[in-house]
Amino acid sequence: MADQDQDLVDVDLYDPGDGSLPVFRWKQAGHANLATRRQLREMGLRPGGREPVARIECRGGKRFAWLYRIDLAKPKRPMTLAKEAALDKAMAARQTCGTCRRRYFHCLPLKTLGSCLECSDGTPADPASYIAPPAKHLLAA
Repeated sequence: MADQDQDLVDVDLYDPGDGSLPVFRWKQAGHANLATRRQLREMGLRPGGREPVARIECRGGKRFAWLYRIDLAKPKRPMTLAKEAALDKAMAARQTCGTCRRRYFHCLPLKTLGSCLECSDGTPADPASYIAPPAKHLLAA
């Protein structure tokens, strides 16, 4: 009985056997059960901890995306208030000028300039592109 267990091999039908994943060219995956992460997200799914089963390449192999099995995907987790607050805090750090404290509706070049364009070189900002900081008398309360 022990000799028989040693001969058993787990076979995955999606694995070519050499340990590498199948590689498809752009628009040639042709498999209805495979999707990229972005495609799964559009369907309301996530990989759910599963490993990719194939790879799709474009631009001569310079760009690629992993492909996952749709039938093994799990539903996306719903957004919670805590997650939403954490994402807003992270985005606020990228959108708030450290000098004038305005929060813009786009990310600022903080790594290169360190502030918004108006504070950096005097380029006037459109008032519709930012939220003015609260008044100073409101911050003291």
